[in-house]
Amino acid sequence: MSERIFETVVTTCSPAGQVHVAPMGVRYLEGEVVLKPFRPSQTLDNILATRRAVLNVITDVRVFAGCVTRLRDWPTVPVNAPDGSTAVRLACAHSHALLCLTQASEDAQRPTLRLVRMHEAQHSAFPGFNRAQAAVIEGAVLVSRLHLLPREKIEGELAYLQIAIDKTAGPEEMEAWLWLLEAVARHRALTPEAA
Repeated sequence: MSERIFETVVTTCSPAGQVHVAPMGVRYLEGEVVLKPFRPSQTLDNILATRRAVLNVITDVRVFAGCVTRLRDWPTVPVNAPDGSTAVRLACAHSHALLCLTQASEDAQRPTLRLVRMHEAQHSAFPGFNRAQAAVIEGAVLVSRLHLLPREKIEGELAYLQIAIDKTAGPEEMEAWLWLLEAVARHRALTPEAA
């Protein structure tokens, strides 16, 4: 059985306080949160420098699409860290967990970061995802890998995900989906071999 990966959004700050927002798959193992960011990664750099990250649970999938297409910045609010450290969460988060790095296992491509929860807070009820939201998240993963995947796979997956968009998308999911489709079109225009 493979490890279960949960799609979340991680917010980090540089030592100078610059905020970085990144969709990231996380694993929950032995009471810890495990991240495996690919190099190069601003999230990785920030966590190694500050030993802090915030795990955000959200349903506004425009954040996923906006991050991978670099179309928007997302409002954040400060987190009151028990130790006084600087951290922020997404303003739209249903809940968040402030994390502290306990172990970093070096790897040239994907270091493994193990973090523990320092503080958690619930801001609103998490209603779950509808099918269109799940489709946008999966589409965002595809867009983040446009440079790695063959055109046929991307087109096939997007066509299948379009079914959920057509059946269950609201305005936010439709906006996010269009951002993803535009990113795919831009990629094809810039890489003729992928067209």
